[in-house]
Amino acid sequence: MPTGTSQRAKPKGVSRIGQRRQVIIPQVVLDELHLRQGDLVEVTARAGRVSLTPKKAADANDEVTPAEARKLRLGLKQLKAGKTRPWSQIKNELGL
Repeated sequence: MPTGTSQRAKPKGVSRIGQRRQVIIPQVVLDELHLRQGDLVEVTARAGRVSLTPKKAADANDEVTPAEARKLRLGLKQLKAGKTRPWSQIKNELGL
């Protein structure tokens, strides 16, 4: 490929936006991304393009980072000490 040319993905098919804003993704794209019915995708729009990125829901086997573990321990410690506030109060303080 000559220098200075961008690598663009070749179109895999054309879809139509349905009445409920649904789009059918061509099977060849699903196969290439190893996606199937019920999988999650992140949808973003930038520079006039739509991008779908495969996402996974949190898995029970996922590991917690050391920083996340510290936050969890602190939260549990506060909970056991009775240092809790109602969600409505926190929302009010945050202006939500």
